Formats: sequence, structure tokens, C-alpha cells
Amino acid sequence: MSRASSNAGSVCRRWAVLVALVAVATPALADAPAGARVSRVPQPTVAATAAGSCVEDTAFMRRNHMELIRHQRDLTVHEGIRTTRHSLANCVNCHADPKTGRVTGSKDAFCEGCHSYAAVKLDCFECHADRAQAATATGSAR
Repeated sequence: MSRASSNAGSVCRRWAVLVALVAVATPALADAPAGARVSRVPQPTVAATAAGSCVEDTAFMRRNHMELIRHQRDLTVHEGIRTTRHSLANCVNCHADPKTGRVTGSKDAFCEGCHSYAAVKLDCFECHADRAQAATATGSAR
């Protein structure tokens, strides 16, 4: 067998493998919504439980919630300034499961579901409550 025919056979095999991969991947891509990433890993099925909109848009919160919580912590602990807009307690009050009243405790819980999916340790609730606070007499959360 000549070297040229060996190289030609190798190129044909490579093209066959490429065509097979495209044929296998095409149906999976067709089922995905436009612009969505395709993954074999199931995404968390958590949903916001509170009516209305969050303090920031969803994409921003997914990307920056830890920075907001860290900034809020610094304002509260180091400077004594207490606000509720980006407070952890306010997040829990809005996103606690209506059945359990918690943001942790199962793969479907608001915080735990996403942190499990992203393989990020969820350590906020080692110190903070993971349950919604009781409403005050005026109807707002503390």
C-alpha cells in the first residue's frame, strides 16, 4: 500500500466521523430554544415564588447576587448601615418556597437548587435563617 492511499483513507475516515457527529448533534440542537446553550446536565427547575419583579433583573442577579450580598454585608457589619433592598433576609422572604417557607432543603429550593447545579457551596445559612420571616403588623417583612 502506498503512502498516498494510506493518507487518503485516513482523510475519508476523519470526514466520516465528522459527518456522524453532526448527524447525532443536529436533533439535539433543533430541540433547543434559539440562543440557548445545549447541555446534557439538567438545569435546575427553581422558580421565583414572589409576585412582582426582583430588585434587579434576573440575568443581573444570577451573575452578581454574591457581590450584592457581600456589599450589603460590608455596609451593615462594618458601617452600621441597614437597608433591605439587597439584604439576604429580603431575598429569603421573597424567594422562600410557599409550602416549606425555606430557600434550602431540597434540589427544588430556590437557593439550593442553583448552588447544587453550579457546584458552589452554599454557606450563607450556616449563620443566617433560610426561612421567611413572619410578617409584621403592617404586612411587610422585617
